[in-house]
This record gives sequence, C-alpha cells and structure tokens, in this order.
Amino acid sequence: MSVLVLALAVGAACCLGFGFVLQQNAAQHAPLSDFLSPRLLLDLVRVPRWLAGMGLMVAGMVLGALALGQGEVSQVEPLLATNLFFAMALSRWQTKQSLGRQGWAGLTLLAGGVTAFMVAGQPRGGNDVAGALRHWLIVGIVVGIALVLTVYAKRSRLSAGPTLLAVAAGLLYGLQDALTRVSGERFRADGFAHLMTDWQPYGVLALGVTGLILVQSAFETAPLRMSLPALTAAQPLAGIACGIGFLGDRLRTDAAALAWEACGLAAIVTGIVLLGLHPAMPSGTGPKERVHNLQPH
Repeated sequence: MSVLVLALAVGAACCLGFGFVLQQNAAQHAPLSDFLSPRLLLDLVRVPRWLAGMGLMVAGMVLGALALGQGEVSQVEPLLATNLFFAMALSRWQTKQSLGRQGWAGLTLLAGGVTAFMVAGQPRGGNDVAGALRHWLIVGIVVGIALVLTVYAKRSRLSAGPTLLAVAAGLLYGLQDALTRVSGERFRADGFAHLMTDWQPYGVLALGVTGLILVQSAFETAPLRMSLPALTAAQPLAGIACGIGFLGDRLRTDAAALAWEACGLAAIVTGIVLLGLHPAMPSGTGPKERVHNLQPH
C-alpha cells in the first residue's frame, strides 16, 4: 500500500468519525415524525451542527473516493473502519470520560485487526472482474439484505431498530464504495461524458442518499453507541465482499493467511463494538416524551 492511499484513507476516517458525532448530536433532537422520511434531512439542514457534520462527512467521502481511486477496496475499507478512533476522541472531549480498560482494549483490537488483515491478506487488484450477471447478483443481495433490515427496523424501532438501520446503512455504504471505485475507473478510461451514460454514478448517489436517511434515523432514535458500531462494522465487511465478489480484488488464500485474515476481521468487529459501547459515546436521545411517542400504537 502506498503512503498516499494510507494518508487519504486515514484522513477520510478522521472526517467521517468527527462528522458522525456532530450529526448524532443534532439528529437526536429532530422530530420523531420524520423517522425514515426524507423530511428528516430537510429539518436537519437548518441545524448548523448537523451541517458541520455533513461537511465533514462529505469531505471524508471525497477523500475515501480518492483513496479508492489509488488503491483497492479491500485495502481501503479496513482503514475507513478506524473512523471510530476519531469519533471516540471527539466524544471523549465532549464527555470528559477516560478511556479505561474497555477503551484501550477496543483501540488495540481495532488497530491490531486492521494490521493483521492487511499484512496477512495483502489485498491487491486482479484482472478477474465479474460479468454483468454476477455483478447485479451481488448488488441485489446487498440491497435486498438492507431492505429486509430496514423493514424489521421500522417494526421494532426502540428495541433493535437503530442497530438494524445502522447495519443496513453500512451495507449500502460498502456497496457505494465499490461502485465509487468502478466510476473512478470508468472516468479515467473514458472521460466524464461517457461516465454519465453508465448507471454506476447514479447508483452511488442513490445509495448515498438512502444510507444517509437510514443512518440519521438511527442517530435520531437511539444513543450513538447503538448505531455507530454496527455502521462501522458493516461497511468494511460489505465493501470487502463487493471488492472480491465483482471487482476482482484478491487476497492470499493459503491456510495461514486465511486464519490471520479471519482473526483480523474478528478483532476489527470486536474492537468496534467495545469502542461503540464505551461510556464516552454520547448516550442522550432527548426528552422522555420522545421515547413515549416512538412506541408503536
């Protein structure tokens, strides 16, 4: 991996982590009637803190797209998962909580997991890009799973709803990252005019808006610790799956490498969960009447 890809991906993670915290700070005060509705974005756009968070998120997405243009999806996605480092840093500053054993364990597992996966797997590009049928099949599976999770989230709301919405958003963001790389390759090969005749740029936009509505609804209805870990874990897993599934990314497949790759991914997910559940993560969701109004009638 080049130093440029590393710098771009870590810069993207920094912007995303800070942006998520600011967005949740604002979204928790949004009207509950906006749950899973585009109106939620229209209400939030009037909140300066949310706009600052969105600005950071957009900057993170741009840096992430540049990283994907220079590296492979399977290289960049684990690095983007480190956005939780930066979310934790901002949350600690807001809440004045110390890291403690849980925080240090989460940081160590996340950093160690990313390192183990990258060193063992040695992600690299390949020429075995999938055909249209396999491409659409994987896209359909990811979108279908996200849709099912959203339907169940709408029914459960206060129980598992925010976590399910965050997983759905993470899946869509992972797929968006893969399509962003495809769009970048098409742009470099054929130019902007030809790119606009393909479906991928419009898919990137649709996935981005849909994912944004899902994740803001999750932020609106529950503490950050219930949504950000699920979002942060689902995105790299989906991105890596898409990269290998239809972009031709390759990992080492000998027994030792596969074992370390699996351990690395498990450590990443465990570290994310430990950090997400840390007391430093914002836990307020607004007045108690918000909870009462959210209960199904």
